[in-house]
Amino acid sequence: MAFKLGYCALRWRNPDLEPALEALKKSGWDGWECRLPLDWLGPASRIRQICDNVGLPMAVYTAQGSPEISGWEHRERNKRRIDFAAEMEVDCFMYMSGPKPKDRDITEDDIKQAAEAADNWADYAAQYDLELSYHIHTNLLVDSKEDWTLYMQHLKKAKLCIDVSHAQLWDYDAAQSLRDFQDQLNYVHLQDWADENITRDAEGRFTPQWVSVGVGRALDFPDLANVLEDTGYDRWVTACPGAPAYEGEDAINEATRSAKMYQYCRGAGY
Repeated sequence: MAFKLGYCALRWRNPDLEPALEALKKSGWDGWECRLPLDWLGPASRIRQICDNVGLPMAVYTAQGSPEISGWEHRERNKRRIDFAAEMEVDCFMYMSGPKPKDRDITEDDIKQAAEAADNWADYAAQYDLELSYHIHTNLLVDSKEDWTLYMQHLKKAKLCIDVSHAQLWDYDAAQSLRDFQDQLNYVHLQDWADENITRDAEGRFTPQWVSVGVGRALDFPDLANVLEDTGYDRWVTACPGAPAYEGEDAINEATRSAKMYQYCRGAGY
């Protein structure tokens, strides 16, 4: 089957949005993931019109900071992002966990409280029938296969975005993770790295050289596509570009260059 295939515009900062999306559309993508700030985007009516003009929907919008970060202002800013996501009728609202605590080890209570905070956000989004999606990511509060499993046990309302590259970095076989969490899965990220045998550095961080999907050899992307088909997954699959962006490259040129990654993904079964 052909999945709905999106492009993650995580490197865009202040893009000339309509021509950039036109370039993405020309490259073949079905939709895009947006992380841009509201003061750049403007009202949802404006962005809906741009997306309609191009024929490229916003598939996913993201949080700014994590649910477990306390403070009224932080919560209110993200409520406005949830409001915007709902007006855009995105498929889900994506977030990541926050930073690790300083000068102490992570505890089970940290993981439990983080999941509860995410479910509080999910309660707010529920008024719009909008799902949250927790994006697994290395080097943050949840930073191991064991912590991820524990977090998902406590997560009752928010759902899950598996980034297959981060699962693999945690030594959680990416294909198996898609099967294990299929009931909570509502979004998938494809990402790749160039290095082999990645380990944590002296500070406990993973520092891979990220590359566009299909350039590295870290994952068996055709096999992962087969797993998604076998499990009946039918939501968005989004591919991430390599880092950093080429020096001086703007969003339009990056979108044009992304055609090669799109073609690889379709050829791999997505």
